Amino acid sequence: MIKKSLYLRIVGTFISVVIISLFISYLINSLFFHREIFIDDEVKKMTNGVAELVEITQVERMPELFETLSEFNFELMIINEDGVTHSFTDPSFTIDTDTVLMILQSPEMEPYILPHHDMDATRIVGMPIKIANEMNALFIRINFEEEVYAIKRVIFFTLFLVLFIGSLLILFASRYFVKPIKKLTDAAKEMATGNFSVRLKSKDKDEVGELITSFNYMASELGKIDKMREDFVSNVSHEIQSPLTSIRGFTKALRDDVIPKDHQKEYLDIIYQETERLSRLSENLLRLASLDSEHHPYHPSKYKLDEQIRRTVLATEPLWKMKNLKIKLDLESSEVLADQDLFEQVWLNLITNAIRYTDDQGTIEIHLQKRSNELIVSIKDTGKGIPEEAIPHLFERFYKVDKARSSSVKGNGLGLSIVKKILSLHGCSIRVVSEEGLGSTFIIKIPNKGYQAPSSL
Repeated sequence: MIKKSLYLRIVGTFISVVIISLFISYLINSLFFHREIFIDDEVKKMTNGVAELVEITQVERMPELFETLSEFNFELMIINEDGVTHSFTDPSFTIDTDTVLMILQSPEMEPYILPHHDMDATRIVGMPIKIANEMNALFIRINFEEEVYAIKRVIFFTLFLVLFIGSLLILFASRYFVKPIKKLTDAAKEMATGNFSVRLKSKDKDEVGELITSFNYMASELGKIDKMREDFVSNVSHEIQSPLTSIRGFTKALRDDVIPKDHQKEYLDIIYQETERLSRLSENLLRLASLDSEHHPYHPSKYKLDEQIRRTVLATEPLWKMKNLKIKLDLESSEVLADQDLFEQVWLNLITNAIRYTDDQGTIEIHLQKRSNELIVSIKDTGKGIPEEAIPHLFERFYKVDKARSSSVKGNGLGLSIVKKILSLHGCSIRVVSEEGLGSTFIIKIPNKGYQAPSSL
């Protein structure tokens, strides 16, 4: 089976189009050729020339003149007023009486081309002439068959030459068009093996150049996705492996009675904490997968945002009381149109983060301001702050600011990713303002499309 390449398709298509075009052109030329070639003025000029020769030639030498003209495809017939016909050519050349009378009675000594078929390669021209002071009707039949055949042969040869030269040129020109496509094919095969660093160069600004640019962009994005996949697998493996290692080690020690009985409860508590950590990781991964799938249940409703934030603060009371933190609330009464469960997850993650990264006896301030076109929620802590270079990466999955956080802080780096995803689904934005040693502030803006002013009580 012959492989159909783009190169062969281009060449085959071009040659087919050219052949069809030449064939149609040849038919059109054949149909309308005579109408363009046979110009009445030229025929009349030839007739006038022959008539002058006949008028100056002696009668006894007429046969010799007619024979000479017949060699040039001119057939002559002379008919006088008495109806006597003198023809020294083809006997089949006849003229009806009415036509003869029309020519003899013509007031002007001008050639008249008799009616003819457009496809006919001959012309019959009549003209009144005087021979020996007597009026005669001269008829000339001019045959152009040889000339027509010669011109058609030239046209056919020219068209064939165009086809031949055009085919040769398209053979070379097609390589120019096919070459970048072949490079794209080879690059795509290379990328299919996992090499996302492949890039193509193109200086052209045409469609092929745009295709190469799009391919390079696709390769770049696939490279990023592949790197994210590797990082994701590595991070998940690490997050799972760490608690599993602890659980395996402590359970083995308990099974082998290595740990004294009065310390076993402490180790069981650690095992319990590690299982909770695995449970939170699994729950967060499932939540992110659900949010990414764009099929996560979304049930927006109108509710009071300030009350939701207060409930979340109360729900985390055991955490912030354990560290003797001060919680300052400044919440304006506001209503919002959003998925209540998803937004509750946002406030829970952000407030838990603030508690987790704030030192003992620190302060957390939560503000809710209502503006004409948006609601602004800010959550400020007095923790150690975040390095400036780490802020752009805060919402990446599994990202942790290890250098700025105590090793005792537990987390899997998915909380802020979930917050970012939920806010994006609602058309909201979040940004971070932080300075090392002074704490961090997370600012959430809820646009007007998701906000409705509270009704008057």
